Amino acid sequence: MLKSFFWGLLATSSLIVGGLIATSFSLSKRTIGIIMAFGAGTLISAISYELVFESVKLAKGTGFPAFGFFTGAFTFFFADKLIEKLGSDNPMTVEGSQSSKLIIPMVLAIILDGIPESIVIGLGIFEGGTVSLAMLVAVFISNLPEAIAGTTGMKASGWGREKIIFLWLFIALVCAGSTVAGYSLFRNASEHWLAFIQAFAGGAILMMLANSMMPEAYEHGRKMAGVFTVLGFFVSVAMVIFENS
Repeated sequence: MLKSFFWGLLATSSLIVGGLIATSFSLSKRTIGIIMAFGAGTLISAISYELVFESVKLAKGTGFPAFGFFTGAFTFFFADKLIEKLGSDNPMTVEGSQSSKLIIPMVLAIILDGIPESIVIGLGIFEGGTVSLAMLVAVFISNLPEAIAGTTGMKASGWGREKIIFLWLFIALVCAGSTVAGYSLFRNASEHWLAFIQAFAGGAILMMLANSMMPEAYEHGRKMAGVFTVLGFFVSVAMVIFENS
């Protein structure tokens, strides 16, 4: 259990790193867009090979992967719509929230992104005894632009450096706790339900990529967004091949 918490905290520690970067330096929108694109590429690979493919293998010809995939996708969709009504149109935007009332929905959206990813890391440790390097890197990299964009909004709202870093630390701990949940709460679940959970996370993350991360990456990274998405995908696939060779 302690091991799963450590790996979950390591994966989400990039939220803190992103906060430190954004409070120390002023990154251009283009740079943040490129980071988003690379992170999106790594997550697409992780969804394909670490989540959906493994889910299909576990389910052994049942409909659990499809059920989980669409349930996850629409759970994120409707939760995201709810957060939008609270006042945050797109928590991934480079400008970030421009007033303090938008901080809460932005944080809720980032936690909504992070929990499925963290649960899957915990499940991976439970099933294989070790963390998936590809999934770990994908989560770490994808969290960076979220933290940078969010910190930009907090700074615009007058938040101090210590308060910002404390918030990212809190979110990282919440997501690390989700890793423990993935490791311990689902250890007695059947293979079919484990497949459902993995596919659920895959659907939720893919919906987030399509609706938030990739449009923002292209808006600010322009044509280079495609280049770095491909690079991110390639790096993540290479890690999967390395792990299984």
